[in-house]
Amino acid sequence: MNAFQKNKPTEALFAFIPAGDDPPRGDFSSQKKSRKLCGTNYPLSIAFIVVNEFCERFSYYGMKALLTLYFLNFLHWDENLSTTIYHAFSGLCYFTPVLGALIADTWLGKFKTIIYLSIVYVIGHVIKSVGAIPTVGDQVVHVGLSMLGLALIALGTGGIKPCVAAFGGDQFEEEHAYERNKFFSVFYLAINAGSLISTFVTPVLKGDVKCFGGDCYALAFGVPAALMVIALVVFISGSGMYKKTPPRGNVLLEVCQCIEFAIRNRLKNFYKPIPKREHWLDWASEKYSKQLINEIKMVTRVLFLFIPLPMFWALFDQQGSRWTLQASRMNADFGGLVFQPDQMQVLNPLLILIFIPVFDFGLYPLIKMCRINFTPIRKMATGMILAGLAFAAAAIVDIKANETILPPPGPKESLIQVLNLANDSIQVTIPGQDLFQQPIAAFQDPAEYSKLTLDGAQQNFRFDLQFQGSVSTFNHTVQEKSVYSLIVCKSEGILSSHLIADLAIKPAKGLSAVRFINALDQDVNITIGKDQIISVDKNYGVANYTKLKRGKYNVQCNTEAEEFSLDLGLLDFGASYTIVITNTSANPVEARKMEDILANSIHIAWQLPQYLLISAGEVMFSITGLAFSYSQAPISMKSVLQAGWLLTVAFGNVIVLIVAQAALLEQWAEFVLFACLLFAVCIIFSIMGYFYVTVDPEELTKEEAEKKEMPSNGNEIRLAPRKTKL
Repeated sequence: MNAFQKNKPTEALFAFIPAGDDPPRGDFSSQKKSRKLCGTNYPLSIAFIVVNEFCERFSYYGMKALLTLYFLNFLHWDENLSTTIYHAFSGLCYFTPVLGALIADTWLGKFKTIIYLSIVYVIGHVIKSVGAIPTVGDQVVHVGLSMLGLALIALGTGGIKPCVAAFGGDQFEEEHAYERNKFFSVFYLAINAGSLISTFVTPVLKGDVKCFGGDCYALAFGVPAALMVIALVVFISGSGMYKKTPPRGNVLLEVCQCIEFAIRNRLKNFYKPIPKREHWLDWASEKYSKQLINEIKMVTRVLFLFIPLPMFWALFDQQGSRWTLQASRMNADFGGLVFQPDQMQVLNPLLILIFIPVFDFGLYPLIKMCRINFTPIRKMATGMILAGLAFAAAAIVDIKANETILPPPGPKESLIQVLNLANDSIQVTIPGQDLFQQPIAAFQDPAEYSKLTLDGAQQNFRFDLQFQGSVSTFNHTVQEKSVYSLIVCKSEGILSSHLIADLAIKPAKGLSAVRFINALDQDVNITIGKDQIISVDKNYGVANYTKLKRGKYNVQCNTEAEEFSLDLGLLDFGASYTIVITNTSANPVEARKMEDILANSIHIAWQLPQYLLISAGEVMFSITGLAFSYSQAPISMKSVLQAGWLLTVAFGNVIVLIVAQAALLEQWAEFVLFACLLFAVCIIFSIMGYFYVTVDPEELTKEEAEKKEMPSNGNEIRLAPRKTKL
């Protein structure tokens, strides 16, 4: 998971800090000492904050893990629209932290902001869960409730994102800096634990628990809602123990006002004979202090480096959308343990927890021992390369997974196969079409569909069937962009044929689809499971498709004369089957199974390399980028850089939204496009980083302090201040 997506608060570096404040170190001499946890220097109040964060992250990631398949299977949107709305929601979650910071720092303070926006958060979850109940309204109601719920969740989770970590840091006294840093390690562990557990649990609740006749999305969304209620209750329970600082203005707002004034002042004096100024921000010196202007100059240099970064997040956040959809087209059987497609997302937080110590205590020291100058810019560029390689691997997997997909017929095209249910081989000829060169044996499972070329949107074809020395002719009308099976059978000594429509796409959610053809002279009732009954008419009646979970099936059948069971064997992931019930062989009744659409043959474990690469790329890009940007900004500007970093995540999701909505490429080609774009951006970022000169913000602070200490007495010598070149 993206460290910032988890509110990563390493050493309170990334919290919004009010204008004029120091970082949250807990200088509260005027307040009473807080109660300690088990005789340590840890305030008891942090236990409530850590539990709150665990529950909130469980709530958010548990809900988000289900979204793409919920859009696809419950709201019945297509893959591109599902991806678009998923990334629109993700982007909104990273635009709203700026609003939350403004509310906390200029109006309510962190404590009240967390409480009020958590209530909004809970309401959003409840509305989202109600919208997932099939019996509540129609499709329009479901979509409306889902979108309203997601909007409130985005406001809630984004609004509290910049507040919780900083509020935890506020609980410590200045002399307990070591304990405060350890607290943030525990805080980060709670974030990852909540993400890891929820990403595994909620897909199980959705897939394994059935309600309202299908997947139980209402329960799967309801559990995260309950966890958010618990998070709110736990946080309020510690109210009497918290140290609460009042709002004292927002530095982000002040920075924006300073930049706006500089631009406006420069434009106003553009044609006036005024001496040029060293930097465009110097045009704000009439209103703002030189220290603030110099600090903003330092920040804008880092923000300039942020410009290429959204492309990394455009790739990273597709784990929950495109990669989940890819997993739904793969074989998820691990020796009897079947994974849900959305459970594969659990790999990211799990690998992050493994990679962080491996990189910090293994890889980076080893590189240093080799005397390689692995600078932060180089680490971030390497992270981009790894993410690009992850998408190259995803493209290869997608190409292999698509081999079992039925190629969609285009305009003036249709696909057809022949199911020979007669007792001898036949030769099929379609005048004007070069198809079916070889005879078709009785009950032969067709290897593939053949393509019919039409003259228009529909066409009437003549089928000449040569059977046992005689030729029979039949006419059938074929529609373009359709898939058919031509059933050839012999009833009462007369050869006949029927043209039936087949499934054109794989069954969703990794299910299998099965239909029955009854070749008996009596109607058959087929019982699957406990209460699912399928009726099939006699003399080659055809039942509709039934979607079943992957597994081995033995079904019970009833006719007027007898009862019997049929062994269907394994109905595999994503396959479509035609089962012919017949008694033409020595057995009284048997099932002949034909596979119309091939089962998912690529195992879902082949996604592991792309998850390894993207997770390693995240560690090198995200954590390094946060630490680097923090080191390059003055203390009072940390919140500005946090806002800039969050906005790179938001704009990354906007990029995916645009590409998905355009839908110009096949999925594997889209993966290649994203990989190439990130490689190109990596080159640009590396060039920008090459010309970037690192600075030490502490020097600026010390210099300003020295200026303030300069003697102002007229009898003393005034020292000319030294200009610092940034």
